[in-house]
Amino acid sequence: MKKLVCFGDSITAGETFEDGAPRLTPRLRSALKNWEVINAGVSGDTTRDAVARIDNDVLSYHPDAVAVLFGANDAASHKRIDLEEYKSNLTRIVTSVTPRKTILIAPSPVDENRAQNRTNADLKMYRAAAEDVARLTGSRFIDLFSRMIARPDYFEFLSDGLHFTESGYEFLSKLIIELFGNGAA
Repeated sequence: MKKLVCFGDSITAGETFEDGAPRLTPRLRSALKNWEVINAGVSGDTTRDAVARIDNDVLSYHPDAVAVLFGANDAASHKRIDLEEYKSNLTRIVTSVTPRKTILIAPSPVDENRAQNRTNADLKMYRAAAEDVARLTGSRFIDLFSRMIARPDYFEFLSDGLHFTESGYEFLSKLIIELFGNGAA
């Protein structure tokens, strides 16, 4: 069985909501029957934290694919990782995993009225940085930021202005599953 590791921060962390509704990895498990889907999300992590734990939390599984979703904390004013370090850290992650196995996912937009310490202007710059890394390394890229913010109802995807609702996880999981359906993963 092939292995997909979901490597990220609080958007990736956790299997279910308090009521038992699935978050990201259980949705992917349901759709990708021939894949073992491993949750390697840690709340509050930045790409600096990710680089420090990639060997243990990702590479030790010998994955066939890795979905990488970081940026919300890197862009946060209280944890800020500057754009050049963010790009460098993402490049180290992609290089460690290998570009052909990596799916880089841009950070999502926030509801600025409810999310603390983050702006969509900043997140848009981190989105562009992630896209640059994907282009330069040849890894796959999901532009979650642009796909979400283009929707007038994207606020419905965010429970507290930052974290996802069930519909937010449904939206994200479909974007990932599309890559597998097209034979790209």
